[in-house]
Amino acid sequence: MTRYDRYSLSTDQQQQKQTLNPPAAAADRKLDTVAVAPGTTMTDEELLLLERANAERDEIFLRYDQGRKCDSIDAWEDPMFEVYTQADRYGFLHPVAPAQSKEAELLQHRIEMERVKKWVKMHKNWDAAATKENLRRRVMKGIPDRMRSAIWRKLLDLDRQIRENGGMYDRMLDCARRHSPDIRQIDFDVNRQFRNHVFYRERYSVKQQSLFRVLAAYSMYNTEVGYCQGMSTVAAVLLMYFDEEDTFWALDVLMTNQRYAMHGLYIVGFPKLMRFLAHHDRILTKCLPKVKKHLDKHEVHSVLYSLKWFFVIFIERIPFSLCLRVWDIYMMYGERVLTAMAYTILKVHKTKLLRMKDMDQVTDFLQTSLHKQFGYDDDYVIKALQSSMDELKKLKLLNLPPPSANELPTMPRGQTVEPSTKARIGHRNEQFSEREIALKETVLYRSESKNEEEEEQYNNGVQGAGDRAATAEDEDDERTEKDYDDITEDTVSQLHTGVSTSSLRTIQSFTTFDTGTSLATSLNSLVIIDSFDDYCDNDRIIEESTRL
Repeated sequence: MTRYDRYSLSTDQQQQKQTLNPPAAAADRKLDTVAVAPGTTMTDEELLLLERANAERDEIFLRYDQGRKCDSIDAWEDPMFEVYTQADRYGFLHPVAPAQSKEAELLQHRIEMERVKKWVKMHKNWDAAATKENLRRRVMKGIPDRMRSAIWRKLLDLDRQIRENGGMYDRMLDCARRHSPDIRQIDFDVNRQFRNHVFYRERYSVKQQSLFRVLAAYSMYNTEVGYCQGMSTVAAVLLMYFDEEDTFWALDVLMTNQRYAMHGLYIVGFPKLMRFLAHHDRILTKCLPKVKKHLDKHEVHSVLYSLKWFFVIFIERIPFSLCLRVWDIYMMYGERVLTAMAYTILKVHKTKLLRMKDMDQVTDFLQTSLHKQFGYDDDYVIKALQSSMDELKKLKLLNLPPPSANELPTMPRGQTVEPSTKARIGHRNEQFSEREIALKETVLYRSESKNEEEEEQYNNGVQGAGDRAATAEDEDDERTEKDYDDITEDTVSQLHTGVSTSSLRTIQSFTTFDTGTSLATSLNSLVIIDSFDDYCDNDRIIEESTRL
C-alpha cells in the first residue's frame, strides 16, 4: 500500500483496517520526540481539567476515525443534500445552476483544452520548458483546472519536501492524537468549512477526515502557530487539488517559505496582517486618494473589509473561479500579489465605491456582493491585476516593507515539546463573567418562556393563540429590558471588544484580539450583533460567542 492509498481508503476499508490493527491504548503509547517540562506540578483541579481535555481529544479523533459510520452526527451538522440541485465545475453546490450560455461553455472548453495541451508539454519537460517568462505568461492566462494540481505541485516544490521529510506527517499525526491542545477548535472549524461543497457537505466525509488530520498534525509540527482559524480555509482549498499528505506539505510551504510567509499572519499578534494593512493604506493614499478619503469619511477602515483578502487569499470575497486565478499567480509570485490584488479591486470599482453613501453600503459591497457577482470577467480582472503590479513596481510599492523577526519560524519544526498544562486545558479553567452568566440566563429564560407558552396553548386549545403568543413575547421583552437594563449596553460592548469590526462600528484597535492558546477566538467566529434583543433571539450563537 502506498502512502496515497492509505489516505484514500473508503470508510468501510478504514474501519476494517482499524479492526485488524487497532490503535494502541493511550496508556501504552509512547512518543520519543516529546519532551516533558521538568518539575511540572499540577493541582487536583488542573488534573481533572486535563483529564477532561484528553478524553475530549480522544473522542473527537475517534469520531473522525469512524467517519460516516459515527453515531453522533446531529441533524444540524448534516443538512439534506436535496436542498441543492446543481454543482458547478469546482464542486460548489447551488439551488440553481449558475447561468452561462451553451456557446460560452463550448468556447471556454475549447480554449481550455488548447491550453491543457501546452501545459502538459511544459510539465513533461519542466526544467527546460518552464522558463521564467514562458511560465509567467502562461500563469497569467490561467492554469487549466485539470492541470492545477500538477502545476501547483511544481511551483511549491512538493516532491522535494516529501522526499526530505519521509514519515514526518505520520509522526506528527500520532503526536497530535496524544498531545494537540487545538483539537476542539479544529473540529469546530472543520464542521463549518465549505459545507456547500461536495467534498465537505457530509459530516465526517472522507475530505472532512483528511482536513481534520492535516490541521491536527500541523498544530504539532509548527508549535509556534499551533492552529489558528483561517488555516482551515487555506487547507480546505489545497485538499481540493492534493491528497492528504501533499496538502500538509503544501500548507507548510505557504506558511514558512519566504515567498509566502503566511506564518506571520497566524502567530500571536498577527504581525504580518498589520504590515499588510499598513501597506494597503499607503497604496491607497498614493494611488487612490479620493477613494481613501471617501472610505475614511465613512469610517471604513481597511481592517473592516480586507481581513479575508490577506488572511485566506481572497477566499469567499471574490468568485471562486477568479480566486483560483489569483492563487495561481500567488503560487508563482508570492505575497506581493495580495497587495496588488487588493489595490486592483478598489481601482476597478472606484466609481461605484465613490457613489456609496455610508459604511453599510461599502462593507456589504466589498464583503458580500463581490463574492456573488464581481462585475467583470476573470480575464479582465487578471489583466487589471497585471497592470496594477507594473504600476506599483514603478512606484516602489509592490513589495511590502521588511518583515519583523518573528514573522518566520524561530524554532525547528517537527521537534515537538509537550504543550503546557495551561495550553492543554485551554479555557476550561476560566469562569464566565457575571455579564456572560446573566446574558446566558436571559437567553434560556426567554426560550423556556416561549416553550411553556406554546405547550399551554397546545394542551388547552386556547383560541387566539397567535395574539397571546405575541403578547407574551412583548411581556418578555419588557421584563428583559427591566431586569437586565444595567447589563445591556456593557454586554453588547463587551461582545464587540474582540474585534470592533461591525459594519455599524468603527475599528478601535487590533491589539484587542485575544491571541491566547490556539487563537481559538478568531476572525471568522466572532459574533457581530446589532442589538441586545437580536442577540437574545438567537440562542444558537451563545455557544460561539462565549468562551470555548
